[in-house]
Amino acid sequence: MTTILVTGGTGTLGRLVTERLRADGHEVRVLSRHAQPYAVDLIEGGSGLDAAVTGVDTIVHCATSPRGGADEKAAAHLIEAARRAGVGHLVYISIVGVDRVPFPYYRTKLAVERLVEQSGLGWTIVRATQFHDLLVQLFEALAKSPVMPLPAGISDQPIEVAEVADRLAELAAGAPAGRVEDMGGPEVRSFESLTRSYLAARGRRRAPLNVPLWGAAYRAFRAGGHLTPEHAVGKGTFEQYLERRFGGRRA
Repeated sequence: MTTILVTGGTGTLGRLVTERLRADGHEVRVLSRHAQPYAVDLIEGGSGLDAAVTGVDTIVHCATSPRGGADEKAAAHLIEAARRAGVGHLVYISIVGVDRVPFPYYRTKLAVERLVEQSGLGWTIVRATQFHDLLVQLFEALAKSPVMPLPAGISDQPIEVAEVADRLAELAAGAPAGRVEDMGGPEVRSFESLTRSYLAARGRRRAPLNVPLWGAAYRAFRAGGHLTPEHAVGKGTFEQYLERRFGGRRA
């Protein structure tokens, strides 16, 4: 079996990728800012990064940051260290629509894709739609008000994070494959429909309010640039996720 480094290995996705790879018998190193013995801030780089990648066959790059430009800096440092160490395969998780939706975070993810492609390393990139839990985080914040403002005319195609983790583990165990097929959730749903499912699961009474927005990014979201209905490979539905997470709990 191979030695695999998972960046962001304590996060929502990276933790599951780590579990899958270890269950398959791989030696896995977890890199994050606070995970010993490979506690490294990728944005800053440094000698600890070289130690983390030395002797590694494959890197699965799950670490990400909402800070502007941070992901590009982190990826550049990781790629430089991987080159020095002779890493043979870099797997990167991106987002469906980064080349179609001019949203700042998406632009950053697309820039990282370009860095990976031009790295000189063997590489694999897979794009996925949004995870179920990200929607719940959004709805939890919006539900603090009696009225939940929603971006009018936008749909989503949420996917189960465990399914994406399984795919990443599979890709990490294989040879570099370039850009592979996107991963989308099983259903394209309106934001209002997803919101009502969330409210029912939480036992909350809120009034969804569709609010028209503006700008190029909003137009691209309305046009479905972040969706991939032709690659609806996910199995777990949003309702199944809600039942598993909240069960009989009501708030």
